Amino acid sequence: MTALLSGKTVIITGTNRGIGRAMLGAFSANGANVIAHARRRSDQFEETIASIQSAHGNQIVPAYFDLTDYQAMKAFVTKLLVEKTPVDALVNNAGITHNVLFQMTTADDLRQQFEVNLFAVFFLTQQISRLMSRRKTGSIVNIASSAGLDGNVGKAGYGAAKAAVICMTRAIAAELGASGIRANAIAPGITETEMLATMPDSAVQAVVNGSDLRRMGQPREIANVAVFLASDLSSFVTGQVIRVDGGLK
Repeated sequence: MTALLSGKTVIITGTNRGIGRAMLGAFSANGANVIAHARRRSDQFEETIASIQSAHGNQIVPAYFDLTDYQAMKAFVTKLLVEKTPVDALVNNAGITHNVLFQMTTADDLRQQFEVNLFAVFFLTQQISRLMSRRKTGSIVNIASSAGLDGNVGKAGYGAAKAAVICMTRAIAAELGASGIRANAIAPGITETEMLATMPDSAVQAVVNGSDLRRMGQPREIANVAVFLASDLSSFVTGQVIRVDGGLK
């Protein structure tokens, strides 16, 4: 198999578990050198990195900071600048879910959804795109959600934040295109990750039954689309939202 990302450096946020961990494997398998973000260090995560590097022969550099700590974020980007690290792609994967009915959603709930799922994405992208602009090339991949398109019951706050990510993606694609930077979003449907623990089994099954493929997505299936969008195979794709949801209706 041809390595789609050979020689490229990719930042992926939230690589400690779920879709992010699958991305770490998929991007590594395709030859990328990965800057793997996680909120905090753990021996298990370090072991995962070592195992993936050993399997694929690429370089993985961990980056530990809370995405809502903007000083830590700025220090991370400054380090990239000082070390003259080329960034070919940024995958904004990290996020939190929230399954609460609209009438039960508190102000703190809503603020947290927007702080993590929108503001952190917005400001990290703002800073990394400045580095990309210097080289006149780059791909930004934002992980949104089908909830940001469909307006699902119990996801008013989460869906609103993800809808904002979609709007942001389209806007920055228009603004940054002249600098050779592409921006696209992926809108996963229900995917088999730890986040499903926040949903009742009956709700999960209802979503599965309402899809064309009648099953949940696997993290690697989201990761594979992210690899495509970060690679040169998608060199004329920008401002798009790609649903990866098994045909949700």
